Amino acid sequence: MKQTSWLAFSIDRQLTTPVFEQICQAIRSHAASGDLAKGTKLPPTRAFATELGVSRSTVVTAYEQLVAEGYLQSVQGSGYTACSIGSVELNEIAPPPITRTVEVKQTSVRPFQAGQPDMRLFPHKQWAKAVSRVCRTMPESMLLGGTVQGNAALHMAVADHVSEWRGIKAAPHQIFITAGSGDALEICIKTLTGPGATIGLENPGYLPLRSFVKDLGLTPTYLDIGPQGASLPDPDCKAKLVVLTPSHQYPLGGAMSPSRRLEFIQWAQAKSGWIIEDDYDSEFRYAGRPIPAMAGFDQLSRTIYVGSFSKIFSNSLRLGYLIVPEVLIDQFRSTLARTGVNASYMPQQALAEFINTGEFYRHLRRMRRIYGERRKYLIDCLANDFGQFGSFEDHHAGMQVVFHLRREIPDTRVAKRAGALGLTVSPLSRYAGGSSSYNGLLLGFCGFSKGEMEAALGGLKSVVEKI
Repeated sequence: MKQTSWLAFSIDRQLTTPVFEQICQAIRSHAASGDLAKGTKLPPTRAFATELGVSRSTVVTAYEQLVAEGYLQSVQGSGYTACSIGSVELNEIAPPPITRTVEVKQTSVRPFQAGQPDMRLFPHKQWAKAVSRVCRTMPESMLLGGTVQGNAALHMAVADHVSEWRGIKAAPHQIFITAGSGDALEICIKTLTGPGATIGLENPGYLPLRSFVKDLGLTPTYLDIGPQGASLPDPDCKAKLVVLTPSHQYPLGGAMSPSRRLEFIQWAQAKSGWIIEDDYDSEFRYAGRPIPAMAGFDQLSRTIYVGSFSKIFSNSLRLGYLIVPEVLIDQFRSTLARTGVNASYMPQQALAEFINTGEFYRHLRRMRRIYGERRKYLIDCLANDFGQFGSFEDHHAGMQVVFHLRREIPDTRVAKRAGALGLTVSPLSRYAGGSSSYNGLLLGFCGFSKGEMEAALGGLKSVVEKI
């Protein structure tokens, strides 16, 4: 391996930037410029600290941060080496074999299916190590999940995660492990409503949720989306439950304003009602830190929080979670005891191990970087090549971009013709209820490389031009 004894930079103690972050910035810069090639061995922490005139712990902190971000890797006994920045890109990953496995389903995904993570980038080796450790040390936990709430170790890992990433202070016993966010929403609605009840749904909003509400015989009242987010239910509306996506509205994007969040919390308090916060992809924010959750703002008083690992980690494990106020814990336990638990026990202890070892966060940071680059590529192409057909807003978040078409270009017709070319573009009009009307396309970008999107965008443009 190539040995690097120094990186040609010095610490500036006049700056307000912390010393460890100055080291991180310098190494990132060298990696991005190609000066720090894959396999390059970084200086030992003690020697590098002496050279820079800083403490060894400062260098260790910087190195570990870069390991988490995917710039470096650490091998016990071998120190730290540079990762290839391109190695996390799709075009350097060998295509999965065409066999009867989960990979076949993933490779059949067609641009631009919304909300689709790229499972070709799944950290198989790291996940296998977590599973192996659990199998060696506590194999019984793979089949015995404990209570209807799920695995205790995963409860603690989730509590730490939402505290750091979402600003929610919750005790482990307030957490229920579910079979994804869809299962969590169903559990909430079955627990908090009865026959004929009215429930507030965002408009436009999540289609499976609307179908489930109608199948249960409930009455949806539509909350139109405006500049501040979803509108409140009418004063005479009987609804005592609303489902919101305040951190990143689905499907339009955008975040609910702090004042509107407060208005909803005051509404729930006055009505003795409840807010279900569906926070399905909030970790994917590409500018700044994630927006704090409403449940943290509300301190879990009138808000039930729904989170998912399907978008962040794996859509095949089908794991999510609920965080409920203390006063509702017994009601939720009763619902699960009556309806049964859908979440598989087998992967829960392994997922807790994966989170606690830091591999989950390394994977998350890696995905945020890759998806952020793909998002930028998509919006640049839309701005340069599709401006005559409509417009879009860049919310710097999420897993899809909404492209609003001009009225004379019907989204359903575009979607149908694009489908004939092997593309999956969802017409925005399908997501609207009541009298509201929208005309646009949902374009997912996470599951597709730049090369795949380039070819697909050419086909999509030809479709739009001919309508």
